[in-house]
Amino acid sequence: MGNKMKTHSGAKKRFKLTGTGKVKYKQAKMRHIMTKKSQSMKRKARKGAILNATDSVRMKLLIPYA
Repeated sequence: MGNKMKTHSGAKKRFKLTGTGKVKYKQAKMRHIMTKKSQSMKRKARKGAILNATDSVRMKLLIPYA
């Protein structure tokens, strides 16, 4: 029987897989010091984003069972 891979703890908290297998993550810059950030920047950062193809391959190795 083969060994199971361990899921990377940091990655499982930050990334999710979509139904089609893309890697979804939350945009940065929404934690604090909101007053000096523009409305458009805050609006864009509210939504999640899809990781690019190159980084997705690396992330999928870290979250094999997601």
